[in-house]
Amino acid sequence: MFSARSGDNEFEYQETQKAKASSKFNRSKTIHSPRNPIEFPEKPLYLYPSPHSIERNGSIKKLHCSPLGSMGGTSFKGKVKKLCSIFDSRKENHYRSSIPKPQTKHSKPLISNSLLLPGTEDRVVIYFTSIRGIRRTFEDCYTVKMILGSYRVKVDERDVSMHSAYRKELQSVMGEKNNNTPFPQVFIKGKYIGGAELIKQLNEIGELPKLLRGLPLRPIGYICEGCGDIRFLPCSNCDGSRKFFDEDEEQIRRCHVCNENGLIRCTLCCS
Repeated sequence: MFSARSGDNEFEYQETQKAKASSKFNRSKTIHSPRNPIEFPEKPLYLYPSPHSIERNGSIKKLHCSPLGSMGGTSFKGKVKKLCSIFDSRKENHYRSSIPKPQTKHSKPLISNSLLLPGTEDRVVIYFTSIRGIRRTFEDCYTVKMILGSYRVKVDERDVSMHSAYRKELQSVMGEKNNNTPFPQVFIKGKYIGGAELIKQLNEIGELPKLLRGLPLRPIGYICEGCGDIRFLPCSNCDGSRKFFDEDEEQIRRCHVCNENGLIRCTLCCS
């Protein structure tokens, strides 16, 4: 035994201790108990299990227990393709269910022509509202107007928010006693067709052009010179103030020519 170590022996001793300490950790950061390399010279230390090792297979076990791992013994790429096929089939079934089915002899007709609007046999009449208070209603009205306008037929637009008499007129035709009539409502050639959903369906299956056949067409890019397609003009009797001065009786009276907003219908496009 040495009572004292030289400088070289001290350096070799420290390096040996560091090597022994580092051999306790493998590259996967798994801790092993020290073993005698003489008893197992044929294999490295990290190939032998240790009771003190850290288990790192928890994520793999969870993968086999998950729905993704229960699809079978296929590869991860095959599982992804299987999931994509499932979602694609659901999307296709939803798309097929949204398409209206063609009518048969025993199916219920989409259009009920029991309601009539007299005096409108040569045009399309749409009752709608331009108020944006209810977003869904405004979008439906705008969509129906665009669909009908794409066929260039003469459309009589009746805005119930601009003229309250339109609402009363629609209620008298529909037989509604309350103000819960949904908008828009469309009449073609004086016959009642329906609301926004029905117009969209008829346009998708190609039945709407058949209903519009025979109606006069507007020129491409035509805009009414009187009102600019607004359908209303300020009253010429009261200038939109709803009041005028009666010179005979020398007092202010209510104008009975315009509506509640001081407007009158354009005689060029709404006659």
